[in-house]
Amino acid sequence: MHAELTNLPVAVIGAGPIGLSAVAHLLKRGYTPILFETGDQVGANLARWGHVRMFSPWIYNIDDTSAALLKQQGWREPAANEFPTGKELLEQYVTPLASHPAIVPHLQLNTKVESVSRFNHDLLRTKDRAEAPFVLRVSGPEGERDVIAQAVIDASGTYQTPNWLGTHGIPALGERTAADAITYGVPNILGAAREEYANKAVLVVGGGHSAFNALQDLVLLADEYKEMRVLWGIRSPSTHVVRSPVNDELQERRRLEVRIQELLEQGRIEVFTELEIDAIQREDNQLIVHSGSRTLPPVERIIAATGFRPNLDLLTELRTSLDPATQSPIRLAPLIDPNLHSCGSVPEHGLAELSHPEPGLFILGIKSYGRAPTFLLRTGYKQVASVVSALGTSDMSVTTQTDTAVVASPCQG
Repeated sequence: MHAELTNLPVAVIGAGPIGLSAVAHLLKRGYTPILFETGDQVGANLARWGHVRMFSPWIYNIDDTSAALLKQQGWREPAANEFPTGKELLEQYVTPLASHPAIVPHLQLNTKVESVSRFNHDLLRTKDRAEAPFVLRVSGPEGERDVIAQAVIDASGTYQTPNWLGTHGIPALGERTAADAITYGVPNILGAAREEYANKAVLVVGGGHSAFNALQDLVLLADEYKEMRVLWGIRSPSTHVVRSPVNDELQERRRLEVRIQELLEQGRIEVFTELEIDAIQREDNQLIVHSGSRTLPPVERIIAATGFRPNLDLLTELRTSLDPATQSPIRLAPLIDPNLHSCGSVPEHGLAELSHPEPGLFILGIKSYGRAPTFLLRTGYKQVASVVSALGTSDMSVTTQTDTAVVASPCQG
């Protein structure tokens, strides 16, 4: 790396588990990190699904380097084989890590990275590009300013940008108009959002475990509010949901699948298969979903558990190499493509698969997987170790099995 650049900080975007892990690794290797978080707390995205129990146990959710830092302050590691909720992960690990005296000086909350570029270089300019530092335009309590950095690690996640309900990958007709009656992700149905769903007809859309979590909670709520209807729409023609093996190391995942299968067999959930949503029609306080020639029964709320996509707007002035389908780094895409791989079958990958034509730029964590739903926190921590260990070397596109390989892991819920 150019000598003048090494005196600059390394910018990290997103103060979730992966971003904080990056800061811990950077400090260990003698770098000066600067960590930007849009929210008013660390783990802001995590807090939004704090009520959901994870499929991965604590042993998968803690970074070793970060744990070593925490233990300096007397932190006690949770039981390795217990399964935390998002809230427990936030309170028992993420928040203590962000509060560590070594990390606090580098954290800037309520600060949004609006865009990233190269100093005096737009996307087209090539001459001396690799020697130019990065420029991050950030906005915070004191307005806009530019921050200069030697490298950028984007660990901002995907939770802010959910997928649409529309079958074409774009909003269904009427979807935006009905936005006040649609929740994207997994709402806290048995907690803060209870009144939104009590005694209402609710449609859950999505065939993954996020949808299963929502369905499970809705059925529990329906035990108290007898006027409720729980509807489920999926693209698949099959309603067989138990996909994990009996000896699945993520037993919470299998437990949830078995529970949903039982509820289906009991008739507690009304199922609509081969659903391709074209339009959502609003009539008074009800939503009517259209799928080709079919019309679903009217509902009052829709939960869109349809997954997430990366927001790449802040990187448009940088030279990225992204797969057109998964929107992940192009060399990583064939290893994580959900059309080819399921949870647990992702091969080893490291720095070589995470690199872009823009030296010093890295997209890590779940955002590196683009739209592929096969990510595990442990994988993200390995990504961090791989990338940070290579910063400052002459060739950051070379990986070794001993220092930079990421261990294949099953995905998390």
